[in-house]
Amino acid sequence: MKNILITGGAGFIGSHLVRLMVKKYPDYQIINLDALTYAGNLANLKEIEQYPNYKFEKADICDFPTIQSLFEKYQVDGVIHLAAESHVDRSIKDPFSFARTNVMGTLNMLQAAKLAWKGNYIGKVFYHVSTDEVYGALQSGMELFTEQTKYDPHSPYSASKASSDHFVRAYHDTYGLPVKISNCSNNYGSYQFPEKLIPLFINNIRHNKPLPVYGKGENVRDWLYVDDHARAIDLIFHQGKIGDTYNIGGFNEWKNIDLIKLLIKVTDRLLGRPEGTSDHLLTFVADRAGHDLRYAIDSTKLKNELGWMPSLQFQEGIEKTVKWYLDNQTWLDEVTSGEYQCYYEKMYGKM
Repeated sequence: MKNILITGGAGFIGSHLVRLMVKKYPDYQIINLDALTYAGNLANLKEIEQYPNYKFEKADICDFPTIQSLFEKYQVDGVIHLAAESHVDRSIKDPFSFARTNVMGTLNMLQAAKLAWKGNYIGKVFYHVSTDEVYGALQSGMELFTEQTKYDPHSPYSASKASSDHFVRAYHDTYGLPVKISNCSNNYGSYQFPEKLIPLFINNIRHNKPLPVYGKGENVRDWLYVDDHARAIDLIFHQGKIGDTYNIGGFNEWKNIDLIKLLIKVTDRLLGRPEGTSDHLLTFVADRAGHDLRYAIDSTKLKNELGWMPSLQFQEGIEKTVKWYLDNQTWLDEVTSGEYQCYYEKMYGKM
């Protein structure tokens, strides 16, 4: 049995990955480590919480003694490190929290792995999940982020993730730690915390609330369906080269304003409203500080080396995503109200 420690496994991307790994690999023990901050929600994992190969540990990656004890307790063979603060607006208001979690938390995980594995790295992997935002901004045109693109972070969030990437590579170069890194584009899909653009706007359309658009909505993002991201992580974890970086993108660029208009159209239709009903909710607001104009990922390396490709066209993915949020309004309401934070106590009792 392989013992795989997944950090941030109660979050958006993490919960999709945990469900995939628990179901796909019954001979693995999957340990989900999550601090259950605002973005962690154990309700995301209801369908697998009783599986015999699934364990949950409530812990903070910044608590080094606890992290060390978990490596010893479970005899961890592999780490997939997703735990991070990830919302750019929050990083602008509170950069210290991002430095603490994303930099020092990652360093704690690296050091715990190094000490636990004691130089015997056969069959061991430390996989760090990062973001395309470390590369900075692209101008309009055909240029894409590749694995060779120089780092140029512009927000406290992207700076903290860039720093964590550097620490991961440093542990490989200095100590020989067997690491892998992936940098992904914007994810969308079910179970995403509704401060992010797509679930926020679906919920606001549902309740006839304003849809705040930064600037003129000209910013461009490459969108990746979260289940496709989880498949890519699984593939890289098992087949990617030690010491390598892989970019994961959806080959799918959209201007924010065009994406929002598509969301309005699909959500109104699925709510049974006439087309254009929610157009008046569009509200243009002052642009975000340091707002990068364009991100776009080149996933050619991942495609050519490991055979990965996105499974869905974007409009199909958006249709599935909007339908999921409308069909799971109780989940959305509990997260929006904060009631979801009681789920841990219902399942496991108070700490």
